[in-house]
Amino acid sequence: MSERQQMNIAIGANKAVIFDIDGVLIDSYRGHLQSWQQVAHSHGHEMSEEDFARTFGRTSREIIRSLWSGAEMRDADIESFDCEKEAAFRKIVIADYPWMDGALDLISSLSDSGYRLAVGSSGPRENVELLLSQLNEPDWITAAVSGSDVLQGKPHPEVFQKAAKKLDIVPTACAVIEDAAAGITAANAAGMLSVGLVSTGHRREEFSEAAQVITHLSELSPEIIATWIDERNG
Repeated sequence: MSERQQMNIAIGANKAVIFDIDGVLIDSYRGHLQSWQQVAHSHGHEMSEEDFARTFGRTSREIIRSLWSGAEMRDADIESFDCEKEAAFRKIVIADYPWMDGALDLISSLSDSGYRLAVGSSGPRENVELLLSQLNEPDWITAAVSGSDVLQGKPHPEVFQKAAKKLDIVPTACAVIEDAAAGITAANAAGMLSVGLVSTGHRREEFSEAAQVITHLSELSPEIIATWIDERNG
């Protein structure tokens, strides 16, 4: 290994980045909205774009209970609805996987710089597995936590706590990149550096609780994230 490679790896040594998936690694806004509206309509419900934006970051199960609390839906009905909706979403995005601009370059550079990488999503395990299967290098991201793996979705910190545990790294050495206020709250509650990405359907004002706010993944680099983590830890 060259001296330059060793220096690169040292940048992210004993540090981690945990990515949300939707709106951070993939531009899934339209795919999720379309699948929600399609499946909701087939069940006699409607979802507006305002409803969709307001519930961003929560698990599908929580969204169903919140929006259609007056409907007589048993747990089994909610699970079936959830599975149908997410299957519709995967069918939409698999045709042309919508990576966010700069996502693969950022993942690659962080991995080359020694960071431990994970994804922490409120979506089902199948969605996470689909993303991992689309990576150029399967060993870039070494840990994954989905909404299927937790009892409580964001804004509860469980998703990110489990991701840090899988990476075997302390929460204070982790940065979380999120595009939803619920995810920022979860990251802060987990004791991690929160980075808000203003993606489709969101406004900068939503990220008042974030430690850092960006509008494009190209604003991030291994050096910048390392500086933010180190400054936060004093």
